[in-house]
Amino acid sequence: MGEIRASEVVDAACAALVAELDTPGLRILAACTRAEADYDVHDLLPAALAELGLTFYPIGSQAGQEAAARALARHMLAGELTPREFTFRIHQRYGHELPLTERLAELDDEYDVLEYGDRTVGQVDAEVTAEARRLATHPTVPAEPSDTPS
Repeated sequence: MGEIRASEVVDAACAALVAELDTPGLRILAACTRAEADYDVHDLLPAALAELGLTFYPIGSQAGQEAAARALARHMLAGELTPREFTFRIHQRYGHELPLTERLAELDDEYDVLEYGDRTVGQVDAEVTAEARRLATHPTVPAEPSDTPS
C-alpha cells in the first residue's frame, strides 16, 4: 500500500525464512536483489502471501487502505509514532476521503490550529489515541478480488 519500500518486503521475506517460514514463493521473493525488488515484488508478493495464508490487498483498494491505516494505528499504540506523526501520515496519505480515518484527518487539522482554540495538545493526543485504539480493533474486511490466482 506504499507504506514500505520493495526492498523492505524482500528483507521481510528473508527474515521469515530465517524464522523457519518456508514456501516456494517466499524463497523466490527473498532471492530478489535490491535492484530487482522495485520491479519484481509487485508480481511475486501475492503468491508468497497466499502460500502463507495471508491476505493480499490490491494497490489502491479501500480494504488495503484500511488495513494500512490499522497497521499505522498499531505502530502508534506501540510507541513507534507520536499521535501527531500518526495523524499527519494518515491525513497525508488519505486526506478526508477514507471514511475509516476521517476523524484522524480532522484531528490533524486541529493540531494545526491549537494556538487559536481552547484545546490542548494533550487533549488532542488523547483523542488520537482513542481513535488509534478504535482502528486497531476495527474488524477487517475481506480483500477485494484481484487478478492474482490463489
